[in-house]
Amino acid sequence: MRGKINIRNRYILIGDLVLIPIAVLGTFVLRFELGTLYFQYLPFSYWMIGAALVVKPIVYYFFGLYRRLWAYASIQELKLITVAVTTASVGLALAMLLLYTLNIVDSYLRFVFVIDWLLSLVAVGGLRFTLRLIAEMQQNQTAGQTSTRAKRVLVVGAGDAGAMVVRELQKNPQLNLIPVGFLDDNPTKQRQQIHGVPIVGTITDLDRVLDRLRVNEVIIAIPSAPGRVVRTVADIARLKAIPYRTMPGIYELLGGKVSVSRLREVDISDLLRRQPTRIRDEKVGLGLSGKVVLVTGAGGSIGRELCRQIARWGPDELIMLGHGENSIFDALLELKEAFPSLIVHPVIADIRDSMRLHNVFAQFRPQVVYHTAAHKHVSLMEVNVEEAVTNNIQGTKNLVDTALQHGVERLVMISTDKAIRPVNIMGATKRIAEMVVLEAGRRTNRPFSVVRFGNVLGSRGSVVPIFNRQIARGGPVTITHPDMKRYFMTIPEAVYLVLQAGGMGLGGETFVLNMGQQVRILDLAEDLIRLSGLEPGRDIEIVYTGVRPGEKLAEDLWDEGFQFKSTEHPDIFRLDNTEPLQGERLYQAVDELIQLSNDGSRDEIIDLLDKFIPGAAVRATPPPEITSII
Repeated sequence: MRGKINIRNRYILIGDLVLIPIAVLGTFVLRFELGTLYFQYLPFSYWMIGAALVVKPIVYYFFGLYRRLWAYASIQELKLITVAVTTASVGLALAMLLLYTLNIVDSYLRFVFVIDWLLSLVAVGGLRFTLRLIAEMQQNQTAGQTSTRAKRVLVVGAGDAGAMVVRELQKNPQLNLIPVGFLDDNPTKQRQQIHGVPIVGTITDLDRVLDRLRVNEVIIAIPSAPGRVVRTVADIARLKAIPYRTMPGIYELLGGKVSVSRLREVDISDLLRRQPTRIRDEKVGLGLSGKVVLVTGAGGSIGRELCRQIARWGPDELIMLGHGENSIFDALLELKEAFPSLIVHPVIADIRDSMRLHNVFAQFRPQVVYHTAAHKHVSLMEVNVEEAVTNNIQGTKNLVDTALQHGVERLVMISTDKAIRPVNIMGATKRIAEMVVLEAGRRTNRPFSVVRFGNVLGSRGSVVPIFNRQIARGGPVTITHPDMKRYFMTIPEAVYLVLQAGGMGLGGETFVLNMGQQVRILDLAEDLIRLSGLEPGRDIEIVYTGVRPGEKLAEDLWDEGFQFKSTEHPDIFRLDNTEPLQGERLYQAVDELIQLSNDGSRDEIIDLLDKFIPGAAVRATPPPEITSII
């Protein structure tokens, strides 16, 4: 196979130097039709050629016309050419006006500059887009040579993402993927073509189209597609034994670009996607751009994603605070690769160390704080009660006190649905931590607020990685109860909504994210088994182990009798509530819980949590056995 023609930009410059005089002479031919006036004004044309050969290449260079790969020219390059040629023509007209003012030329012909602009636009644009035409002819030739061994690809989604995927496949024949058609539910797109690839039907036609077009692979290129659409496509492709891949969801693509490199296997987060709602980005930007932002628990799943999305808004500095050095180190490397110009301070610290927090705040002066550091594993905290109190309650109190002393403008705490009518230590300690943050917000009228949501998919220690490990071992997959249900949300979506809610806080609010409908854990496990190419009950056995201490069959997002109000964002609600434990009574309760944890008084801690929290039933939870933790 012959190599591609490599036309360097210096040859483009030579082409411009040839075409510039031709355009000027052509201008005079068009204007005066080789008549008497043509020869009369020929000296003017010579001066105009000389001035154009000086002015235009300089302007073209300034606009970057000699620093582009024109084999990949697009509409953006066409706009750039138009602006550059217009600027050069204006510069040429001014240069000739200067020569006329200095009596170097004896006339000044205004209209020739308009004709010269038109001819220059054709010449400059034509030269460069000819290179793209040559490149496309070579690509088509290469594609023809490899088509016999290439896979035939059906792209689901004829929007911007689908068009970009097809364009990349066409430009990279070495991928051995040939797009043969689009599917899209938009009726106005039917029987149209994008980059020469036809739109052959809607998603309901998938079964028929796969057979008719002899498709070898399906690509789902709709980042905003809800889970039901992804599930439909995946189910049909799986039944026909056709491989399928997808674009990440819209929240996963935040700050990134749609490209073939982002294609991946369909995972459980795609099947549980909801229709994305994205508004009020400007409020998030105002709250983060140019600010010094601190994230606690920055090495965890939520904390790391918070750092990624915060970095998009151009904070002045980002402080990544965490207790685990390995997780902070990994998060730092990832962030610096994606945002090399961002000033990032990795801080290894324990939020239970009040003096260390004061030193960190004094050194970096954070203006915005996102608090995600907490012990979150329900069953582990059942056998480590004192640790849950010191980390979740005392750590939060230390952070809030330090933030107030150092003038932090905004603090947002990440909480959990398990804090509502808690039956476990983790949920109960998080509820007290919520009260500490809300009390500080109400007392000082600062925007200290709480954002509460359910489980996130794929976080460390969550059910999805556990199920995947069990499936990889050949089973069985263990489920506590067939009716166990949980709210689920992807990490990027949850963090996006946290940032939205954080920008709305005025002081002492609890925001609750719309988690959709609760998902049966059994359905989740069966989906994961099928995504692995296996069948539940036949290839992988499902075993029920019984409800563990501290677990509910279903979760709640707010207490009974509490009212919630809509906000500017349809997926965020504001709770209209008043915590029964406030002011001095709250501070006394927190101090007493911390003292009991230092004394190792587990039973007394549980009694106080049940006493202080509405609807709490921690004492009713049977004492755990170590085997129930996993």
